[in-house]
Amino acid sequence: MLTIFSVPKPFRGHVATIQRNALQSWLRLRPACQVLMLGDEKGVAEAARRSGAQHMPTIARNELGTPLVNSAFESAERAATFDLLCYVNADVILLDDLLTAVRQVARRRRFLMVGQRWDVDLTRAWEFEQEDSAQRLRAYARTHGSLHPPLGSDYFVFPRGFWRSLPAFAVGRPGWDNWMIYQARAGGAAVIDATRCVTVIHQTHDYSHSPAAGEDVWSGPEARRNLEIVGESERIFTLEDATHVLTPAGLRVDWGLARLRRRVHTLPVLHPFLRHVMTAVGVARPRRART
Repeated sequence: MLTIFSVPKPFRGHVATIQRNALQSWLRLRPACQVLMLGDEKGVAEAARRSGAQHMPTIARNELGTPLVNSAFESAERAATFDLLCYVNADVILLDDLLTAVRQVARRRRFLMVGQRWDVDLTRAWEFEQEDSAQRLRAYARTHGSLHPPLGSDYFVFPRGFWRSLPAFAVGRPGWDNWMIYQARAGGAAVIDATRCVTVIHQTHDYSHSPAAGEDVWSGPEARRNLEIVGESERIFTLEDATHVLTPAGLRVDWGLARLRRRVHTLPVLHPFLRHVMTAVGVARPRRART
């Protein structure tokens, strides 16, 4: 049904524990998904071998050794056995409600499904063997975690062939996930916010794994380069820019006042020829989304 792919960090210390938790959750989804682990970081090959995931060691990197988004997506699409793909960060646990949501939106020809995450501290291996593990995880996230603001995205579900060409963004640095939402909107696709129906659990961690030689991953050279690729700051799109929301009652267009205002303000970004027209009639330039 779904090909899940990720670019894990080195399997060391706490990061190893949370990545194994995430990997186990993906492999336990039903119907079974194809799971691709990209890159040759320490411990990735062994984790793939032990779990039964497919390992793809070759991935393009920048001069600091950080994997590149375009290489990851292109490699995953070539290896995918399903026509629907899901990129997910390697520290994110997925539950069965993801596949339920995918079935609901898969009827659309062009779509990008995203959603907010729950930030949760997990310091131990989760006991996935227990029959009620998914229910307990969902309850644990709601009682011990917090819903992350709609600024960054930790997963993307999309059909094969959706991305024709991607820039060489650095994985795990700011801006690229926002650009993906912008690009989907610019291409006329439906951007679906699945937060209400999909519980995505991000296991919190530090950034000691970063190869950026002590540079801040949010403001160092890789971050600046990513933002240079994005271009004008108005292309920093977030879940506030989704065109649809998935609810327990089904998929619908979101006509909420906040999102309607946001759509008006982003019209000249998505349709540059409107910029002069809107300026002439006194409509403000689109605000920059917070990152």
